[in-house]
Amino acid sequence: MAKRGGYGGMGMPGNMNNLMKQAQKMQKQMEENQKALEEKEFTAAAGGGAVEVTVTGKREVTKVKLSEEVVDPDDIEMLEDLIVAATNEALRKMEEESQAVMSKLAGGLGGLGGLGGGFPF
Repeated sequence: MAKRGGYGGMGMPGNMNNLMKQAQKMQKQMEENQKALEEKEFTAAAGGGAVEVTVTGKREVTKVKLSEEVVDPDDIEMLEDLIVAATNEALRKMEEESQAVMSKLAGGLGGLGGLGGGFPF
């Protein structure tokens, strides 16, 4: 009995090749999506819009906007709290979109033959 591909005639080299191609394609998509996400901006407000913070997908704060009425020298603590709240909300939005993009890509893992329901060998 002749052996094909050194795997006892199971035809594995072709399947493995397809898996590798699909994995490389998926990796490229993940890198493209990550780059697009890093270039995006996410803005959130606190205090009814009195404080607005913008962050990038790289988790960098790029802008802080304050309404005049929120700048009270007698209540700096409130302003600090609003900045923290707006920053955390902007970061949460960024993380939420990042998770949505990654889970959408991960949904394609089932098409890799072996990763969704057991390897074919």
